[in-house]
Formats: sequence, C-alpha cells, structure tokens
Amino acid sequence: MNAENIQMHDGTKPHDSKRLIFWAISLILVSFNLRTIFPSFGALMPEIREALHLSSTLVSIITTLPVLCLGLFAPFAPKLAQDLTIERTIYIALLLLASGIYIRGLNGLTGLVIGTIIAGASIAIINVLLPSLIKRDFSKFTGLMSGLYAMALLGGTAVSAGMTIPLQHFFQGSWSKALSCWSIPAILTCIIWYKQFPKNTVRSKILTPKIRGLLHCKLAWQVTIFMVLQSMYSFSVFGWLAPFLRDRGIAAIDASLIVSISIFLQTIACFLAPMIATRLPHQSWFNIVVVLLTLVGFLGCLAAPISSIIIWAVILGLGQGALTSIAMTMIVLRSESTFVAAKLSSMVQSIGFGIGAFGSLFIGLIYRSPNHFIQVEIFLVCIAILLLYFGFKAGQQRYVSTYTD
Repeated sequence: MNAENIQMHDGTKPHDSKRLIFWAISLILVSFNLRTIFPSFGALMPEIREALHLSSTLVSIITTLPVLCLGLFAPFAPKLAQDLTIERTIYIALLLLASGIYIRGLNGLTGLVIGTIIAGASIAIINVLLPSLIKRDFSKFTGLMSGLYAMALLGGTAVSAGMTIPLQHFFQGSWSKALSCWSIPAILTCIIWYKQFPKNTVRSKILTPKIRGLLHCKLAWQVTIFMVLQSMYSFSVFGWLAPFLRDRGIAAIDASLIVSISIFLQTIACFLAPMIATRLPHQSWFNIVVVLLTLVGFLGCLAAPISSIIIWAVILGLGQGALTSIAMTMIVLRSESTFVAAKLSSMVQSIGFGIGAFGSLFIGLIYRSPNHFIQVEIFLVCIAILLLYFGFKAGQQRYVSTYTD
C-alpha cells in the first residue's frame, strides 16, 4: 500500500463507488464556499461604506484583503497537510472559514477586517489542497472533477452575487446579517465533510515526503505565470466589465444582465473545458484557443457596436470560464503525485493570486475617461500575448521536475 492510500483510507481499501460519489459531492460543496465572500461584500459596498463611514482608500483595502490572503497563506497548506492530513486540514479550514464569514458581520469595521482575514486565509489553505485531492482520489476522472470544482467556484460566486441583496431585504436592511448569513452553507459543508472523511487516518512523516526543486523547475514557473496572467484577466472581468459596459452607455440593469449571462457561461465552460482538455494528447493548442476567445470577447465588449455586445459577452464568458478552469487543471496534469500536486498548487496559487490581483488594480489606474479604452485594450493585448506563450508551454505533456528527501 502506498503513502497516498494510507493517508486517505485509514489503512483499508480504496473507496467503493457509492462512497466515492459522496466524497466527490463533498469536494464540490467545499468549492462552492470558496468565493462567496468576494461578491457579497461588493453587492453591499455602498451600504457598508455609508454605515461605517469608510473612505475610498479603506474600501479598496478591504476589497483587496481576501485576494492578498490567497497569496500570503497558500504556502502554509502543504506543511499543515503533512502534519494533520489533507482531510483534517480542510476540515479545520472550513470551520475557520465559517467563523470568519460570521465575524464579518459583527463589531463594525473591526469585525469586517478580522473576519475577512480569517476567511481569506482559510480559503487560501483549501484552494491549495483541493487539487491534490482530485489528483489522488479521482485520477480516472481528473477532467470531470476539475470541471466540477471550477464550476462550483463560479457557482458560489454567482449565487452570492445574486442573493446577497435579497438577504439584506429579508433582514430588513441589515447588511451585517446579510454578510454573516453566508456562514450557513459553510457550516453545513463542515458537517457533511466531517461525516465523509476517515477518522482513523494513519499519519507518518516517513510516508509524507518533502518535495524539493519546484523553484528551479522551468515548467513549474510556466504553470505559475500562466495562473498569474489568467488571474489578471479573471479579476479584471469581475471588477470592471460592468462599469465598462455602463460607461459605454448601457443601462445599469442591462449591464448587470449581460455580466450575469457571461458569468453563467463561464460556469458551463469551467465544467466542460477540463473534460475536453484531458482527452487531448497535450493542452498547448487548447490553451491558445481559450486565450484568444477571452481576448476577442473582452475587446469586443469594449469596442464592438453596442447592438452586438451580447455576442462578445458570450464569447468572453466561454473563453474566460475555460481559461480559469484549465489554469487550475494544469496543476493536476503537470503533477506526478498527490504530494507534488499539493506543493505545486501552493506555489501556483500563492504567486498566481498574489500577483494576479494587481491586474484589476492596474486597469483602475490606467482607465481615465468613460468610453475611451485604448490603454485598457493595449494592456489586455499585452497580457494575452504572454498568456499565449506560457499557455503553450504549460500545456505540453510532461511533469514538473522535483526530488524528495
């Protein structure tokens, strides 16, 4: 029996089909909770800003905090998993995530900041470890599970974006209760996760090798930079597409509908892209196609006639959704084992999210006048050129080079 089987299955045989299905559902539910904190704050930003008398600078800091946490805390995940096992680490992180989300709605600004940091740190840990579980327990269904994982991430984003305002109305205008309410699905997921994972998991430092050499591996850096550039596009779409459409003269409600359609299509593309990509001999040309779809769709939303905007939003949704999920799938496909996947995931996500978050910030700095997007378009083209190169390199059929001690 190898180390990976021991760590997962308490020294017994691998999952039967029924247990494997429930295990997959547990992973999907965890994924659903990893993005709810982002749009829920954005939806209530005017109310929170007015209630707490926040400056624009402070609002920007609070908005950036969870994204920075994704980069800052991701490197701790592999060590925690070695000491506690992957399952227990995710369980503890889920408890902290639920607590952090709940705290965000308490004690005004202090609770908002502390809760956001706790939630962001928890998400960072889980982000790193879920791909390694997919690598370990779903090696025969890597494409399907990677697609469901990415789909659940966007699904949680969409539901949170759409339901936070109705929750505020339900709680008679209380933004704090509406924020804290998103701890409920996290708590339910904690319970389901606890019921699923083995309680007598064998832990042994001998069976958990230390992975070395990733920082000296060219392929590891290619996968990482691919994630950095993808994140720049992703955060820019979420943060700026609606304002750009409104600056072009599209009514607020119509702009929201267009963005919603685009995100919905991202969800579908997130599900389908890994299943298509994993059936190919390599993913290089697939990566190029999804990058081009994303670029063309985004540029179309900025420059094409308004009458055709919905077409370009559809193209953007399909491209960005596929790009998001394939960047995550590269972690699994370029790793030879669970332990390598966890280490590579830590490197890719800590650097990818930590640097990628500044793409949206940079767009905010270069965009000055309404309906004048030339500088933004140049920036998007430059990022796309780099994405084409690193996507092609990251998609080649090989494993990252590592050694153990």
